[in-house]
Amino acid sequence: MAGRAGEKRVYLLLQGLMGPFFSRLGAALASHDHVVHAVMFNGGDRLFWRNSNAVNYAGRPANWPAFLEELVIARGVTDVVLFGDGRPIHRAAVAVCGRLQVQTHVFEEGYVRPDYVTLERDGVNGNSNLPRDPHWYREAAANLPPVASLPPVPFSFNARVKQGIAYNLAQLALWWRYPHYESHRPWHPLHEGLGWLKRISQRKGARVRSKAMVEALWRSEAPYFVFPLQLDNDSQLQHHSPFRGLRPAIEHVIASFAANATPGTRLVVKQHPLDNGLRDWQAIVAELASARGMADRIEYMEIGDIVPLVRRASGVVTINSTTGTLSVAEGIPTAVLGQAVYDIAGITFQGKLDTFWTAPEPPDAELFAAFRRVLIERCLIPGGFFSEHGLDMLVNSAVARLTARGASHAIRMPEGSIERFAARGVAAQGVAG
Repeated sequence: MAGRAGEKRVYLLLQGLMGPFFSRLGAALASHDHVVHAVMFNGGDRLFWRNSNAVNYAGRPANWPAFLEELVIARGVTDVVLFGDGRPIHRAAVAVCGRLQVQTHVFEEGYVRPDYVTLERDGVNGNSNLPRDPHWYREAAANLPPVASLPPVPFSFNARVKQGIAYNLAQLALWWRYPHYESHRPWHPLHEGLGWLKRISQRKGARVRSKAMVEALWRSEAPYFVFPLQLDNDSQLQHHSPFRGLRPAIEHVIASFAANATPGTRLVVKQHPLDNGLRDWQAIVAELASARGMADRIEYMEIGDIVPLVRRASGVVTINSTTGTLSVAEGIPTAVLGQAVYDIAGITFQGKLDTFWTAPEPPDAELFAAFRRVLIERCLIPGGFFSEHGLDMLVNSAVARLTARGASHAIRMPEGSIERFAARGVAAQGVAG
């Protein structure tokens, strides 16, 4: 059902990130003479959607696939757009679209950050069609022009928090219109909102403590590793890693560090900047560190810029956070515990975590540059969600990518490469994208 460039397409937008992005994207697609529909699942979705052609889904989750199939057929939908393929409603939507041969376009917050957002066909991370063959990236990148330099994309933490609170309040206010809605987030909106208010009130003290901790660490000149935490409800953690929650991941990393790291080496656990504060991860890390006799060697960073911390690190351990691409870009050895598109031989450490602490291997800078170049061509677009300038750039970039011929995001392959990579065991579907 894919359209050609210039042909009218029919887009169906499902749930986006909390905020106005999907509404602006829908308006921009409509201004290019395409038909745009959207589904509202709760009051937060309704709050930010400012366009026409919105359909409310107030049914039960079990009935959603049949509802979506009927809607796609009735409206002649050619493209379904969604944010995050791990939400239950979106996992079901991807399956329906695959059966109906409707193109699915998945946004995520970025394989490479800042300044880029992910927009990929069919799925992201563990569901991505991207190959894991380093030779493929070297040869594919050789046929691409250099990446254009872009100005930094502004980001407003306050804007993100305010949009999240507004979304949750609207969800609460209009719950009666969507009585069967089940969020992919495990907390009640009011509970989460209170957690955010508490965390915001403590930011000043947290910043002072974190700055003092980092400065003391650097003065000590002790070697250290960094473990950036992800969100406990992150679908990338729950669906694309061996862990089913953040605590088991923390336990695994601390146990491995305690048993294998060289004496005197430190571990810095960095709190996720968007953690809502409902679980005291600092206390949990302290408890687990003490149980392993590591209380004096494991630090906790509540808030602050992770970039300078990573630049001086001996290595970074991540589940599948985009901090991994930051550390690789800085030439820092990086170990990945889950499924990540950048977990490729030559880019990330491929051995067991137990050996990483004493034998970390730096990434191949040339290979990572090729990987990044292909990623930008195929599934990254410039812009950001949380500033006016970033949103304008993102909407324009997304419209251009979504309305490209067939929206296939394909890149031209080196001569004869499909045959060679197929022989290496890389499926043709994965190569062609």
